[in-house]
Amino acid sequence: MKSTQNNNFDAIVIGAGFSGLYMLQRLREAGFSIRVFEANGDVGGVWYANRYPGAKCDSDSIIYNYTFSEEILQEWTWTSRFPEQAEILSYLNFVADKLDLRRDIQFNTRITSAHYDEVNKKWKIQTEDGAILSAKYFISGVGLLNAANVPNIKGLDSFKGDWYHTGKWPHEGVDFKGKRVGVIGTGSSGIQSIPIIAQEADHLTVFQRTPGYCTPARNHPYDPEFIRQTKANYSEIRNQTRHSLTGYLDQLINNRSALDDTPEEREREYQKVWERGGFAMGLTYNDLMLNPAANETIGEFIRSKISETVKDPEVAEKLKPTYLYGSKRPVLDTNYYETFNRENVSLVDVKRAPIVEITPKGIRTEEAEYELDIIVFATGFDGMTGPLFKIDIRGKEGVSLKEKWANGGHVRTYLGIANAGFPNMFMVTGPESPSALTNLPVSIEQHVEWIGDCIEYLRENGVETIEANVEAEEAWSKHCREIADKTLYSKGDSWYTGANIEGKPRGFLIYVGGVGNYRKKCDEVAAKGYEGFSLSTNRETVS
Repeated sequence: MKSTQNNNFDAIVIGAGFSGLYMLQRLREAGFSIRVFEANGDVGGVWYANRYPGAKCDSDSIIYNYTFSEEILQEWTWTSRFPEQAEILSYLNFVADKLDLRRDIQFNTRITSAHYDEVNKKWKIQTEDGAILSAKYFISGVGLLNAANVPNIKGLDSFKGDWYHTGKWPHEGVDFKGKRVGVIGTGSSGIQSIPIIAQEADHLTVFQRTPGYCTPARNHPYDPEFIRQTKANYSEIRNQTRHSLTGYLDQLINNRSALDDTPEEREREYQKVWERGGFAMGLTYNDLMLNPAANETIGEFIRSKISETVKDPEVAEKLKPTYLYGSKRPVLDTNYYETFNRENVSLVDVKRAPIVEITPKGIRTEEAEYELDIIVFATGFDGMTGPLFKIDIRGKEGVSLKEKWANGGHVRTYLGIANAGFPNMFMVTGPESPSALTNLPVSIEQHVEWIGDCIEYLRENGVETIEANVEAEEAWSKHCREIADKTLYSKGDSWYTGANIEGKPRGFLIYVGGVGNYRKKCDEVAAKGYEGFSLSTNRETVS
């Protein structure tokens, strides 16, 4: 949609992915004037940009969708257990068309700054092309993973071949046939793309710093009867995911410690879940993310599978992770370990022999130079805070969000939704919400509905501003840290903690108490007149 003369809105939302599209629908239906700004050329968010080979979701497709519309649930049909990028993008286009959302979205427009005007109680928002807009409410739907991380490696500009980042993939695709390809990174995007690239490339060299824990996806097409049963039971599925631990359908398999079983019994239990596929491995026992000794049992099982699969023992050893399972996000794979049995695939351990520079001909490590025609950076994103820090967001007294959070060193929010000092600003799946440890559409819907209900409450009660209290914010952040520290999630070096970004302060910014418990807490806050917030009318402030 093109810009109009009206630059004053009730709400401005950044991002037209899952969060922004539903936020638009929710507020527009309630009668608010709203404009969504999207830097890309169409809807989709992360699924618009991440078009790398093999890109797919690791949530079962039947729960990786909106549930607010029964009509949409019934009309859309997924084709397989784990949907590929193109199908997810088609789904979001279907939703945008069905609800006529594009008329209130401005594409190819990047928001560069959002400053709070304390006098007029408005957010002053500027676009990259210099347009100035204002809104009573400023809502971030930028997501967790849209700030692509291209490592600062010496010599990149000198490379004579082509290079790409998985998070900014060309729409026309990349032809790897007959090419010498190097992939840097073995996180989710690397593990998904490497088997596909290996089938096309003349030779593929994988530069691995830290191996990942991979479990089989076991993807398969859906049969019509399964789809029929699913559509008939969506109300039950919706209720289950909304009150679960992670927003998935998988439930705890054995409500006992992994150490209560004999090695033979554990092997049988893990094997059953391995054959089933998906993310259920971490739910095999109740203490895998609480007890290091229990965690070691699942780590050893997966390492044994690598030894069984990879023919070269030396390569197999390089592929075996030794850190705590789950302290980095586990990855679902399709033939990832099998790919290293191909004659045209090599594995380079860059933790043992770090990359020194990129040369005109390829990549040079401390041990050797590898001549390449194409380099693929599968190096992920500056997660959690990175997307927000790309925008100059300033609250009361001109304090920036980056300053308040000390560049990520002491992030503190209230419920992962709001910030003290930033009135009428909301974040969908912000830091210190369940976010990255969940099936995201479930968490997104909960946030959008809570924010929508809140804004309606403010209108109905003549409230001009809502702002998180410092005390409530500090208490929530402390609570998030305390429960995370009781688990093993916070013990690893990953994008969860910012460890993948050079110089970024470490911090575990996810609420691990569960989707159901989090929803209950948010509902209690709203039921108590937005406890922990200060609500201001033209005449008074109520805390």
